[in-house]
Amino acid sequence: MAIPASRTRMVLSSCCRSSYLEKMLSSSAARGFSSNAVPSQLERVGFIGLGNMGFHMANNLIKAGYKLTVNDIDQAAMKKFSDCGISTVETPFKVAESSDVIITMLPSSSHVLAVYTGQNGLLHGGSQVRPWLFIDSSTIDPHTSRKLSMNISQCLLKEKKVNADSPFMLDAPVSGGVPGAAAGTLTFMVGGIEDAYLAAKPLFLAMGKNTVYCGGPGNGAAAKICNNLAMAVSMLGVSEALALGQGLGIAANTLTNIFNSSSARCWSSDSYNPVPGVMEGVPSSRSYDGGFSSKLMAKDLMLAKASAEEIQQKCPLTSEALNIYMEMCRKGFESKDFSCVFKHYYSGNHNL
Repeated sequence: MAIPASRTRMVLSSCCRSSYLEKMLSSSAARGFSSNAVPSQLERVGFIGLGNMGFHMANNLIKAGYKLTVNDIDQAAMKKFSDCGISTVETPFKVAESSDVIITMLPSSSHVLAVYTGQNGLLHGGSQVRPWLFIDSSTIDPHTSRKLSMNISQCLLKEKKVNADSPFMLDAPVSGGVPGAAAGTLTFMVGGIEDAYLAAKPLFLAMGKNTVYCGGPGNGAAAKICNNLAMAVSMLGVSEALALGQGLGIAANTLTNIFNSSSARCWSSDSYNPVPGVMEGVPSSRSYDGGFSSKLMAKDLMLAKASAEEIQQKCPLTSEALNIYMEMCRKGFESKDFSCVFKHYYSGNHNL
């Protein structure tokens, strides 16, 4: 595989502790998957960030035959892996020293910067690094992604695994949430050098089912915050309309049926309905537990707002959506799914 030499970092989320997850990881490690089908330049993977998303992503890589070395500040999270024979190390730098490829899945831009450029970080060794490819699947701002990509491109490889003197970076945030991470059905939105994206595709498809190449460095991060902005505004619009409809005497399921057979149809109405009692298997059917938290939505909207301000783009709906989700967090609903705005902001009722 030839890659052209030209090219245009922690507080980690807590790892799930259920015995189910432990059994699942044990099963993966015990199956003895052959790594014959794993490309040699991708075989040794360092994974940093074993939270609710990262745990499943790392587990799926193990299932696919990759040799993992993992790191997290949560010792209990690492113990799940070490108990199953997976290599664990204490610092990101030590992960880098034993890996061909690095994957990070972290909560925010500050955590990503700490893992990459902080003390004992991935780039702690100076201008020479062992991994030829760095993949960040965190949801962070495009500016930070582009800055990191530039820093990494200025390093030199300690050993050549590909036809290049310097390492590459891909920003590859995901859509699909914890259920998608567990099922291996994530969608990756990827920014960076296209040849590096193509070379890394087996990794993405071991953790997900869809990959979309978005263009140069930072474009994956940009796509993710734009996607979540649209998702937030859509959910607010559907919730507002359904609450208004209830107030005017229309049952939510009736109005939902109208939406879903007319021009108002969208994911927030037909796949993730916010009204309790309208749809099974979604957060509104279980008191808004699980799903994508209001806190994370507020974080992503802050990223969108900052990015819009940076390029002087008018985004009034971004600001209003952010204000609403910040209010949800202040009222104590930060851990509830973001569809809870129907009940806790618009005072909507259970479907009658």
